[in-house]
Amino acid sequence: MTDTNSGRGGRGASDTGGTRALEAIQGPGPGRAPEPGPEPGPRRAPGPGQRQATGPGPAPGPRQAPGPDRAAERCAGGKPRGRRVAAASLVALAALATGCEPGTAAGAQDVPPVRATQAAAPTPSPFLTAPAPTTEDAKPSTAPPPSPSASTAAPAPTTARPAPEPSTAPPPRVLMRTGSESERVRELQARLRQIGHFGRNPTGYYGSVTADAVRSFQAKRRLPVTGSTDAVTWQRLLAMTRVPTAAELDPPTERPVAAPDERCLKGRVLCISKKSRTLAWMNDGKVVSAMDVRFGSEYTPTREGVFEVFWKSRDHVSTLYDTPMPYALFFSGGQAVHYSADFAANGYGGASHGCVNVRDKKKVAALFDQVKNGDKVVVSW
Repeated sequence: MTDTNSGRGGRGASDTGGTRALEAIQGPGPGRAPEPGPEPGPRRAPGPGQRQATGPGPAPGPRQAPGPDRAAERCAGGKPRGRRVAAASLVALAALATGCEPGTAAGAQDVPPVRATQAAAPTPSPFLTAPAPTTEDAKPSTAPPPSPSASTAAPAPTTARPAPEPSTAPPPRVLMRTGSESERVRELQARLRQIGHFGRNPTGYYGSVTADAVRSFQAKRRLPVTGSTDAVTWQRLLAMTRVPTAAELDPPTERPVAAPDERCLKGRVLCISKKSRTLAWMNDGKVVSAMDVRFGSEYTPTREGVFEVFWKSRDHVSTLYDTPMPYALFFSGGQAVHYSADFAANGYGGASHGCVNVRDKKKVAALFDQVKNGDKVVVSW
């Protein structure tokens, strides 16, 4: 029998290649002499990206055990023979199968790195900003400017005018006001009448009619319109008027005295006429003094007829109406001739409760002193 695994001619191609590849790594077995080959040249590392050139070596000669120099030549990259090519190919295949890369092979750490074929893009400078590209369709921004935040305080005005300081001057002193009663009030009324602000005879009492006359005067002269006569108003009035005469201060009557009733022609008589609304104090048909009067309303009329003064009360106050009745001369029950502040203030706009009201306080006061109890009183229409 022939042993197919022994002898040169009985080996297959694959067995031969495998044996030779194993011999290339482990060397020939014992008893074999190394095969002669060319002397190894100087070692030369392959360039980047290049593989070690291999080619068919010279024809194999008789087998011999490789020496130490041969084994080093095979590992250092000398030119192997054709049978060594298969061994190198198997080593390369084994390396690829284990995932090795060309850069990690033995001796690759001494190979210089491959230079890049393209230049790296220059790093832009942080201090240079390229303008944004614009197009023909680009429109300018119409966004409104940002509104100031609420925490931003508005700038203080630099041209603000200081607030005017309140006046420290004291107000003018008030000389006469509503309710005043004096000879100065009579003069005030006479002076106001001279320039057309008071249309009645002076009474000496500062009522609503006098206050309205003072307001009219103050408004026309651009003075503070208060209705009271202060020092400024009084001085302006004095400068515009003259000193009143006695007739202007004490006119006999505002209304003309009517022809006296025939019952008034004899003796001391208070002759009162509802028609002329006047009172004439007469002595034997002669008028001593005259004054304006008003009477009661239709609900409280003044009684007509011939009466006598039976009671005089200088500072009388009505217990029925709780109304002052100064200089009262009673002639018929509770009806009397007396001074009326309401009549002095409001004129004929009102009426009495049946009494005969007199608005000139000075005249009625003089009358009170002259009349006696028992003097005649005639009230006629």
